[in-house]
Amino acid sequence: MTQSPQSASHRGASPQSSPQSSPQAEAPSRTRIAAASLIGTAIEFYDFYIYGTAAALVLNTAFFPELDPLAGSLAAFSTFAVAFISRPLGSAVFGHWGDRIGRKSMLVVSLLVMGLSTVAIGLLPGHAAIGVAAPVLLVALRFTQGIGLGGEWGGAALLATEHAPPGRRGLYAMFPQLGPSVGFIVANGLFLVLGETLSDEQFMSWGWRLPFVASLLLVVIGLYVRLKISETPVFRAAMDQRRIARVPFAGLIRHQWRRVLLGAGAMTIAYTLFYTATTYCLAYGTTTLDVPRTTMLALTMIGVLFMAAGTVASSMVSDRLGRRRTLIAGTVVAIAWGLVMFPLMETGSVVLIGVALAGALGLMGLVFGPMGAFLPELFRTEFRYSGASLAYSLGGVLGGAVPPLVATSMQAGGLGVMSVGIYVSAMAVLSLLCLLALPETGGETL
Repeated sequence: MTQSPQSASHRGASPQSSPQSSPQAEAPSRTRIAAASLIGTAIEFYDFYIYGTAAALVLNTAFFPELDPLAGSLAAFSTFAVAFISRPLGSAVFGHWGDRIGRKSMLVVSLLVMGLSTVAIGLLPGHAAIGVAAPVLLVALRFTQGIGLGGEWGGAALLATEHAPPGRRGLYAMFPQLGPSVGFIVANGLFLVLGETLSDEQFMSWGWRLPFVASLLLVVIGLYVRLKISETPVFRAAMDQRRIARVPFAGLIRHQWRRVLLGAGAMTIAYTLFYTATTYCLAYGTTTLDVPRTTMLALTMIGVLFMAAGTVASSMVSDRLGRRRTLIAGTVVAIAWGLVMFPLMETGSVVLIGVALAGALGLMGLVFGPMGAFLPELFRTEFRYSGASLAYSLGGVLGGAVPPLVATSMQAGGLGVMSVGIYVSAMAVLSLLCLLALPETGGETL
């Protein structure tokens, strides 16, 4: 798409002043930038996913033992949802300073906030040791986790896209989008190993804590990589040209609030597919279908490989066909898959359950990959960190926090598991309508 002069003026930068006009100048650092955006998001999402897995498997008995199993699961998933509620707050805080003082420094801080909160959860005594204080502290730490992740994704996406040469932003933004796949495989792989090597009693007593404590090592590695990266050329140019907003969040709401809401709606189906497949289906498969825990974890990990493949394919295709067209195609297929997924699960066949999970997660990759470039491209440089982060996080509230709660409530209310699939399809329709209201962004100058 050719950008109009008005669009270039609206962005506040001309093609001549763009630091991307001479991509060779940044060539030596591109591999490092790709690695930093991938490693950082992988660590952040590792932290987030181990909580989701623990919520499905053990947190109900460790922190809510006085509740019956179904109520305990609802309570555990509610603490899981708390982090999605705090993510928009993290987006606002980190976005403000990321748009004011730079992307790099906020990426370092967000990693520390997320990582240290995760380690603290691993060391937190359970209900048997400190009573009601245990779930209260769990909620507080989970809230802090969400704040850290709320600032993480936007910075990592901007790190990649604002370093990318023209016409290759989808490819470069693929790296932070692969972080969730890598983080999930490492997180669930560790749970799978623990499930095979520990007895159920050992796992429920202390084994589930090990992945949380191991996050400390990952944080050290992530800090080492991120402290070596440079600030993005787009933000440096904005600093040089004094195009820094005094209150970026206020400017974002004043000028581009509609894109925040539409971007959040477009993101919803990616979250819905992922957390339905990985969090709700993990609990449903182990408790209702009586599939062994290690089998469900293994099937989910295989599904995440499809997610990674979908992320790579759609990110690269979006540079050729456009972000919007690629996203619309994946979302339309997701509408149909929501109606297919749970009939496959209900068969009880391990193979068909694997197909259900692989299809959902593969589609999640298709609609997630281009978002790494699409959301940053929607917003002006002055409030790009705030805008991309907030849209991403708000999409998570509806698509990530709600599905496990809605699905479990539907099951408890006797509506049947097929209602969960209809809910997934409904979220896909919502995302499709939002995408249709948004413009193509692939040809715009950052």
